[in-house]
Amino acid sequence: MSDLRNVSSSPHIRDKATSSNIMRDVVIALLPAAVFGVIHFGVNALLVLLVTVAACVATEYIYEKLMHKPVTVGDYSAVVTGLLLGMNLPCSAPWWMAVLGSIFAILVVKQLFGGLGQNFMNPALGGRCFLMISFAGRMTNYAYDTFTGATPLAVLRDGGSVDVLQMVTGTTAGMIGETSAIAILIGAVYLLWRGVINLRIPGTYIVTFAIFMLLFGGHGFDGTYLAAQLAGGGLMLGAWFMATDYVTSPITPTGQIVYGVILGVLTGIFRCFGASPEGVSYAIIFSNLLVPLIERFTIPLAFGKVKVKGGSKS
Repeated sequence: MSDLRNVSSSPHIRDKATSSNIMRDVVIALLPAAVFGVIHFGVNALLVLLVTVAACVATEYIYEKLMHKPVTVGDYSAVVTGLLLGMNLPCSAPWWMAVLGSIFAILVVKQLFGGLGQNFMNPALGGRCFLMISFAGRMTNYAYDTFTGATPLAVLRDGGSVDVLQMVTGTTAGMIGETSAIAILIGAVYLLWRGVINLRIPGTYIVTFAIFMLLFGGHGFDGTYLAAQLAGGGLMLGAWFMATDYVTSPITPTGQIVYGVILGVLTGIFRCFGASPEGVSYAIIFSNLLVPLIERFTIPLAFGKVKVKGGSKS
């Protein structure tokens, strides 16, 4: 009986899942889209992915060694950051640009704010936006072998027509890991099956974005146009793999729904009224900054508390 009355500090219920196990599942889930990107764009895409992964891991290892901190490269978080960053780059990106983006993602966005669990925005998207601002021309250069045209979203924005089936399968121009909606969804199903993510954030995000585009996209209830917007750009990759990042997304169930709605509205605004036909990266980063505020207003009351005006009481 005495064993049942031992008192310990919270948390009292612990999950067997570890950071390394979760990150390993994310890496596995990203592989279908990454492999498709390599097959589609060729060896140059493979080199970009290898450089970003190696640079992220090396940056984290060197920084932690220099700062005399425990080396955490074994938790695979740097691998996930490198893989996501590489998948958000064009296959024509030079190696030095991939290295620079990786250093910024790990050193500035992640490590200088305390490492895993302390970063205020998704490191991979931070690195991508840094490169987009610094090297806009190279980041929008999709010319490689036979893929020399604009992305489908750019074509849509200019009033042209696109092949939705090609966008779903991925045989179009774009970033390395974002072109194939099918490959991304295969990875998403794996994460759902493993319990790494749930449908609250990606589901709310995608549904909100779809409603926004139907109302303000300028094409009415055009199913082909809506399907192209959903399959195009980084929406699927962002919704399933970056918006669901544990560190930079709300932990409260209501907060996750609010977060998804904000993501969908912002992405719709950026695509419909912004200068770029994309907008997913900036929508996620901006929403990351709102997470503390979202959690503050959506945190559930403790058991036995009653919400009253101006606060709560027992």
